[in-house]
Amino acid sequence: MSGLRLRRREFLRVGGGAVASLVAAPAVLRFGGILRAPRLGADPFSLGVASGAPSPEGFVLWTRLAPEPLSPDPAAPGGMTGGDVSVGYEIASDDAFAKIVRRGSATAEAGFAHSVHLEVSGLEPGRPYWYRFGSGDARSAVGCARTAPTPGAKLERLRFGVASCSNYEVGYFSAYRHMAEESPDLVLFLGDYIYEHMDHTHPTVRTHSDGVEAKTLPTYRNRYAQYRTDPDLQRLHAGAPALVTWDDHEVQNDYADRWSETFDDPDEFLKRRAAAYQAFYEHMPLRPSLSRPDGPRMRVYDRFAFGDLAEISVLDGRQYRSREACYAKPKHGGGHQETRASCPELFDPARSMIGAEQEAWLAAGLARSQARWNVIAQDVLMAQLREKQDDGSIAFWTDDWNGYPASRTRLLQHLHDAKVRNPVVLGGDIHSFWANDLKLDFDEPSSPVVASEFVGSSITSYGPPYDKFAAWAADCPHVRFFDSRQRGYLWIEVAPDQMTAHCRIVSDARNPHAALGTLASFAVANGRAGVQRAG
Repeated sequence: MSGLRLRRREFLRVGGGAVASLVAAPAVLRFGGILRAPRLGADPFSLGVASGAPSPEGFVLWTRLAPEPLSPDPAAPGGMTGGDVSVGYEIASDDAFAKIVRRGSATAEAGFAHSVHLEVSGLEPGRPYWYRFGSGDARSAVGCARTAPTPGAKLERLRFGVASCSNYEVGYFSAYRHMAEESPDLVLFLGDYIYEHMDHTHPTVRTHSDGVEAKTLPTYRNRYAQYRTDPDLQRLHAGAPALVTWDDHEVQNDYADRWSETFDDPDEFLKRRAAAYQAFYEHMPLRPSLSRPDGPRMRVYDRFAFGDLAEISVLDGRQYRSREACYAKPKHGGGHQETRASCPELFDPARSMIGAEQEAWLAAGLARSQARWNVIAQDVLMAQLREKQDDGSIAFWTDDWNGYPASRTRLLQHLHDAKVRNPVVLGGDIHSFWANDLKLDFDEPSSPVVASEFVGSSITSYGPPYDKFAAWAADCPHVRFFDSRQRGYLWIEVAPDQMTAHCRIVSDARNPHAALGTLASFAVANGRAGVQRAG
């Protein structure tokens, strides 16, 4: 059993605490002796708690003070005014808090909507810790964080969920609840954690905050706060550390670096991006030493090691990418189909999906990794998808790796040349399940398979048309599985000899009590790239 695994009894205790009221709490808790913190009226911890960025000696702990989470006053985000606030915290080696290992105060920064990003170090590797925050006579829910094992330490198992594309308007987050019940060692959020727009194309079951598309810091903040009030999402964050990156809807659909889908002036769009990135930071358990935003710039790509078993490289597929190919008024702003004949720019070798600096960072890390499994966690489909048109021509979508084929080839060639051990790519964005073999040359049948890919469906967002995409997938022998009809997530089990991916599905995302099932399972064997059906 993995040293990171949380026992079911402990998880249920933590999960229940994530949405419990403060009634059972003592009237006053001595969080580092802070007994004179200001009274904040309603529950200041209404958005829950979270942990992330696990290392062998610590992690990041997150919360945000928001007694009025959807405050309509831009000058009082979350109902808070004034300057920084000291928040007490406790970290324990047991879920009853009988053995406190760390106690002190953290800062809820007014400049970041009174969010807390506490980088903790000096703890023991490869084990769970429990934590909570306090302010005045209020305390937060209890969360469980975990330190990573010591680098190179023998680890027999790692289990984690992979989530993407959770549109609050079109469904409930029952998939998050079921993921939490599986007691993951960690959770990967691979983008579209929120949706900035209002959905006018599908039936809605809930209404987005403020009734407008998020474009400003106050509206982005309220959108995240709305999602963070969801009890199923709170429970998931309280129960497991999170590794996070973004896709497009954290800012605007199909944006690329400074280029907007709607042809906004690039300088003006960067102002919007700065607001969106700040709101993302304010609501995620990211390391402030790495990810504190600087205007429209904010680093989220990072690397995490789990003993000798796995190394996870988390990528940023939006901030540094080249402008989408054949971006021109009035024809195309965001993702669109292009052929070799219609858009030679598509195949320009100078174009990059993740930018030259991040490409170099990724290549260097993969080349020196000693892990048994090397996971590349990013936002979009990587495998080639040949989209056959009515006239027989083959088109490619410009908003995923198909729009950056030279960049994809550089990465796959590096995996091959550097003999990277067991590379597996994880993705989201496309609201459907995929299991793919990644080849050096997708157009050459004899080309070697150098990596495997699993793409998870959406938590709630509607999928693309099944019949059309199934026909395209059938024209791609390296696509081993596709289904866009189900909502859900990936459940990944990593062992020394095999990685297994389960396509978990919910019975109906519009039902808050939806049941859980498994659509299909796939495995990758140690030392042999390529996807095989499992079970």
